[in-house]
Amino acid sequence: MTEVPLLPGGIGLSRLRVYPWPAEDSLHGGTPHMHLTCTECYYVLAGTGELHTLTAQGLRRTPLAAGDAVWFTPGTIHRAVNLDRLDVLVVMQNDGLPEAGDAVMTFPPARLADPDSYRAAASLGDGPPADRTLQARARRDLAISGFHDLVTRVEEGNREALDDFYAAAAALVAPRLDEWERTRRLRAAAAAERTGRQIDALRRGDVRHLQEAAVASLPAPPQDVLGMCGQLAPYRRAEADV
Repeated sequence: MTEVPLLPGGIGLSRLRVYPWPAEDSLHGGTPHMHLTCTECYYVLAGTGELHTLTAQGLRRTPLAAGDAVWFTPGTIHRAVNLDRLDVLVVMQNDGLPEAGDAVMTFPPARLADPDSYRAAASLGDGPPADRTLQARARRDLAISGFHDLVTRVEEGNREALDDFYAAAAALVAPRLDEWERTRRLRAAAAAERTGRQIDALRRGDVRHLQEAAVASLPAPPQDVLGMCGQLAPYRRAEADV
């Protein structure tokens, strides 16, 4: 038994079944949020939906159907909308950083300005599943209200609206940056540096790293995590046969 190698390039991989819950705007789906350091990709396995994104260029609605792939860079506020049983494979840059809090939800400004208030609204608590589901829906609805306010302000030409949100998000995650840097060095940076060493070795005619070839697999994980956008099943590295 040995530790499962990093996924290619130090990425993270999850399956996502986007929430079917209706919101006040009559759309169904997940919680609007953004990532501060990670590019994210959706590959649609089944169903249909839309990805609503907000950037300095305004609001964009990207249709999603089986076989589609869409990805977006840090700073893209995004909302997954479920039209019909939307089922997605999520590929996330920088494995470990999203789990370490590289996401900020679009709560109203007063919540974003107060770290304790933000954490209270973001937390699902440790109660029974029914209570956690209610809290997940409540935080989704709170984030949608803030998202609609941001969309309105940006479309009215208020360029400071996104800057204010970005600044508040950066302040919220500031205490975690040292942890993020350690995670980056151990995972994504380590994967890139390993490739550099392999290229250098090949220049010398050294093929010893090829003799260390290995195959790893992970079983399908249980779909039991209440994520921001839906029921989430992260493929977690652990001890496994290699």
